[in-house]
Amino acid sequence: MGLDAPITIYRARLVRTVNRSNPTAEAVAVSDGRIVGVGTVDELTRWGDATVDDRFADDVIVPGFVEAHAHAMEGGLWRHVYVGYRDRRGPDGRRWPGCRTIDAVLDRLREHAAAEPGAAEPLVAWGLDPIYFPGERLLGAHLDRVSLDRPILVLHASAHLATVNAAMRRAHGIDASTPTPGVDKDASGEPTGELQEPAAMGLARSGMARLFGGMGTDEAIRAFADLAGRAGVTTVTDLGGLPLADDAAVDRLAALAADASFPVRLVPFLATIGAPALGPQDAAARTLALRSRTTDTCFLGRRKLVLDGSIQGWTAQVSWPGYVTRTHHGQWLLPPEQVMEDVAEHHRRGLQVHAHCNGDLTTELFLDAIEAAMIASPRPDLRHTVTHCQLTTPAQYRRMAALGVGANVFSNHLVTWGDQHRDLTVGPERARGMNAAATALRHGVALALHCDAPVTPLGGLQLMWCAVNRLTETGRVLGEHERITPEQALEAVTIGPAYLLKLDHLVGSLEAGKLADFAVLSDDPLAVDPAAIRDVEVRASCRGGVVTPA
Repeated sequence: MGLDAPITIYRARLVRTVNRSNPTAEAVAVSDGRIVGVGTVDELTRWGDATVDDRFADDVIVPGFVEAHAHAMEGGLWRHVYVGYRDRRGPDGRRWPGCRTIDAVLDRLREHAAAEPGAAEPLVAWGLDPIYFPGERLLGAHLDRVSLDRPILVLHASAHLATVNAAMRRAHGIDASTPTPGVDKDASGEPTGELQEPAAMGLARSGMARLFGGMGTDEAIRAFADLAGRAGVTTVTDLGGLPLADDAAVDRLAALAADASFPVRLVPFLATIGAPALGPQDAAARTLALRSRTTDTCFLGRRKLVLDGSIQGWTAQVSWPGYVTRTHHGQWLLPPEQVMEDVAEHHRRGLQVHAHCNGDLTTELFLDAIEAAMIASPRPDLRHTVTHCQLTTPAQYRRMAALGVGANVFSNHLVTWGDQHRDLTVGPERARGMNAAATALRHGVALALHCDAPVTPLGGLQLMWCAVNRLTETGRVLGEHERITPEQALEAVTIGPAYLLKLDHLVGSLEAGKLADFAVLSDDPLAVDPAAIRDVEVRASCRGGVVTPA
C-alpha cells in the first residue's frame, strides 16, 4: 500500500463492522484498496488529506457478504431456459416467473422450442424440482408431449438429478438393459426418464454437454460475478465448475478476477463430483500447486469433495430409519475408502477440504476421515468444513467441535424445501433439526450460511432471514429452537465464512488493514423486524475500494 495514496472516507448513517471491539462507526476510510480505519469522520481525517464521500450518508454499510458455497455455473445456466418453481432474476435483469405446475413447465419448454425451429441441438432447461408437484412427478413421458423427435434434458434445481425424454434416451441407448445406478425404472423395468446423480446423468451426453458447455467462459464467469455483486457479495466461492485443470486456464481466470471492474474476489475449489478425474495423490498435488498461484483477487489451493446426493431427491445418505416414504436412492458419490484416502492426502500436505454432506451418514464418514488424517498427520488449524450440514446430528456437532471442523449450513433450504422435508422426506422431528445453526453455535462450531447458487439465489440477507426466522413457504416455523439472532446471522454471512475459507485476516469484517470490501444497504438488518431482513435492499457493493451500484 502506498503511504501517499489518496484517502476516501465513506460516511454512512451507520457502519456495522462485525468487529466486536469496534462494533459500529460513522465512516470507513479507504486507500489503495484497503481500509485505513473505521470510526468517526473526525478520527479518520487525522490520517491526512482525505475526500469525504457522502453518497452513502443515508445508508448502512456492512462487510461485504462472503459466500462460501456457490457454483459459477449460476452465470452460465442463464443461457438456457429456466423452469424453476420460484421467480428468479437473471444476470441481465430479466425476471423469470416461476413455473408452478407441470403444464407451466411444458408450456415454457414449447415456447423455447418454437423460438429455435429446426434446431439440431438438444433442448435443455434447468431449475426443475418435481417434489413441488404433489401426486405427479414430471417424467420423460411429460417431456415427450413437448417433442417426440428433439432430445430434451431438464436439470433439477439440486443439480443432482435430470429428466430426459424418449428421444434423448434413444440417442444415447438408455433403455431397460442400462445397468448404471441412478437410471430410474418403472415396474416393468423401463426407464422413466429420471436420471439420478452424475453417473446416470452423464449418460445423456449431448444434453449435459449443451447445458454445461461454456460454463468456464469469461462471459459466464462475469455473469456469475455480477449476480454476486448485485446481492452485496464481495467474496464468492466456486465449489466445482471453473477450469482449474491447466495453468493457462488458471492464468485467464486470475486475469479476469484482477480486473478492477470485476465486483468480487473468487475462491475456486478443485472439486471432485462423481467419478474422479484425478486420484487422491494427484488431486492433492494439483491443489498444492494451485495454492502457489493465489492472488488477492483469486484465492486458490482448496479441495472440495461431493459425497452424497440431495435430500429432496431421496439420494442423500440418511441413517436409519431413513426417509418417511421408505424410498431410498441414497448414493455414495465417492467410494468411502477413497474419501478416507483423499482427506488423508490433502490433510498431510496442509490443504483444506470442504465436503458436501447432506445426509448424516455422509457427515459421519467425513468426520471419520478427518479424525484418521489427524492421527496420522497432526496438523493445526486446517478448518476442514462440512458443507450443507443439513442432517448433521447434535452428537456430530459435538464431534466437529472436538476436531476443529466448521459447519457451512444451507439455511435457504428451510424456506425452499422445508415443507417438503417435514411432510415428504425426513419427517417433522428431523426437519426441525435440519440446518441446525443454533446447535452449531451452542457447541462452539465455527458457522457459515450459504446459498449453493444456482440451487438458490445468491444473497446474504435471504440467508440471514432463513436462519433467524426458520419459516417454511407456508409460514410454519421449522425448529424454533434452532433460530439464531440477527447478529449471529450477520456474522455467519461475513466473518464466519471468511474464517472457514481461512480469509478472515483479509475480509469478513471492517477493520484497519483489511481489504476494502463492503456492502451498502438501505437499512440496518439488525434493527429491522426480523421478518423484514430479506426486504432490506442492497444499494451497492465495494471490492477493494471500487464501488459497483446494485
